[in-house]
Amino acid sequence: MRVSVLTSLVLAVFVVAPFAPECQAQGWQAVAAAVASKIVGLWRNEETELLGHKCRFTVKPYIKRIQLYYRGKMWCPGWTPIRGEASTRSHSGVAGRTARDFVQKAFRDGLISEQDAKRWLNS
Repeated sequence: MRVSVLTSLVLAVFVVAPFAPECQAQGWQAVAAAVASKIVGLWRNEETELLGHKCRFTVKPYIKRIQLYYRGKMWCPGWTPIRGEASTRSHSGVAGRTARDFVQKAFRDGLISEQDAKRWLNS
């Protein structure tokens, strides 16, 4: 029984092999470059302005229960030690939640007025 299964597999490889596309190095290089670009795009490290103050913003991916999540942090060196932080599965959503957390903490600590906070949160 084993010999016939092995013989069938070997025969199938010889029949199908001539029809299989050849592996081209340029094709694999393009795929590798696209994958690398996608992976690098998961991280963000930016500078933004909040009410006239320069602030830093980062997003880093992490794995939790075999799912991809993003952790965002926002801080404004030279203005306040407050750090806005958020974690979500959405790459685009983590930015808004992180900024919202920062503004809420800055409002709570009296650094910005209610009017400034509402205006910024709605923009």
